[in-house]
Amino acid sequence: MRKIIIAGNWKMFKTQAETLEFLQGFMPQLENTPDDREIVLCVPFTDLAVLSKNLHGSRIQVGAQNVHWAETGAFTGEISASMLTELAVRYVVIGHSERRQYFGETDETVNLRLKAAQSAGLKPILCVGESKQQRDTGETEAVIFAQLEKDLAGVNQDNLVIAYEPIWAIGTGDTCESIEANRVIGLIRSRLSNPNVTIQYGGSVKPENIDEIMAQPEIDGALVGGASLDPKGFARLVNFQ
Repeated sequence: MRKIIIAGNWKMFKTQAETLEFLQGFMPQLENTPDDREIVLCVPFTDLAVLSKNLHGSRIQVGAQNVHWAETGAFTGEISASMLTELAVRYVVIGHSERRQYFGETDETVNLRLKAAQSAGLKPILCVGESKQQRDTGETEAVIFAQLEKDLAGVNQDNLVIAYEPIWAIGTGDTCESIEANRVIGLIRSRLSNPNVTIQYGGSVKPENIDEIMAQPEIDGALVGGASLDPKGFARLVNFQ
């Protein structure tokens, strides 16, 4: 059985006070959430401590935005895996499309981050996906397959989540048709040595389309951006039908 994981990716939103306000509005709405669903909140580094403290003993897992591969001496603005584990972080997003597109994140550094995270006992959420230009020229499969080959070299697929995150659907309001997302995720799964890896869809997931997305047989969850910032909206996503 593949695990269902709904993860909110807050990017650089919310102060610590706003995070506490979110939790007060969100947690009471989980009383009837099925037990087979893992809930993850991936928040800015500044919110990790307050999140970890207030989620202790709850069913919500703490996730981070990124991790550096150096145990000590990581570059300015980066955080090491051991620092994350001290804060009871369980998940970490790696290879996000914005880092690939705007910060020149390479598959080589993504691979280093994945292995560092796993060595520390963290579970990475690896993001893969194509740009609009690559999709328009028919390169979707080739781009994603190349990412997988390089990113996953030496990575333990038993401790991994993958998010299909088409760059053209991030923050644009555009959403990949659920049938097409299902097709691409099926292709991703065919390239894995472990067929039971949870594979999420991560492009403009909203309360209005979550039921259709999660009805697809290959899609095991969602990596949610802006829609996860609202307690009621995220609760609707977590409690999809």
